[in-house]
Amino acid sequence: QLQLVESGGGLVQPGRSLRLSCAASGFTSDRYIIGWFRQAPGKEREGVSCLSTVDHSTVYADSVRGRFTISRDNAGTTAYLQMNSLKPEDTGIYYCAADPWRLALSLDPEDFRRWGQGTQVTVSS
Repeated sequence: QLQLVESGGGLVQPGRSLRLSCAASGFTSDRYIIGWFRQAPGKEREGVSCLSTVDHSTVYADSVRGRFTISRDNAGTTAYLQMNSLKPEDTGIYYCAADPWRLALSLDPEDFRRWGQGTQVTVSS
């Protein structure tokens, strides 16, 4: 059974960086989409970035483009979200999610069926 486990969250000052990791196990195929999402207190879950393992294409939310980078290790077992120039509005619980590959990438949480438990990121001085 597919399992996703996030790590790497924490408290960081504005302008600093964090790298989140998502350890994946139980995939039955190498063709899937992995995404990062976040949820701030009192707000809906929103898509941050996603990556296709087929052609390595990526999508970013406008709010993080140029600051965040999604990637995956060569073994395909861990996905990363490198977050630079962090802002207080980046605070929230960050989740990774996965779904079987499809042609059109999406940042809609409804399009992902497998989720990790989340890791807290707090950006504050």
